[in-house]
Amino acid sequence: MSTARLTMAIYGLSCGGGGALTVERALAKLPGVVRVYVNPATEMAYIEYDPTRLGWEQLAAAVEGVGFRAGKPAAR
Repeated sequence: MSTARLTMAIYGLSCGGGGALTVERALAKLPGVVRVYVNPATEMAYIEYDPTRLGWEQLAAAVEGVGFRAGKPAAR
């Protein structure tokens, strides 16, 4: 399996970290996500995933599904 990495801005997180954990869990549940880390201080998600199984649109939809706004991703 080849993986890709991207960063995605997550708008609306607070520094408390509860929102970051919620977003991490939502992303980690997606089939094809290998690793995910959300930094609440920078409001950024760092995601490693299998691009043959899902695209950034599904990642953004998972973020928005738990009440946050996702920015356009950038390749890492």
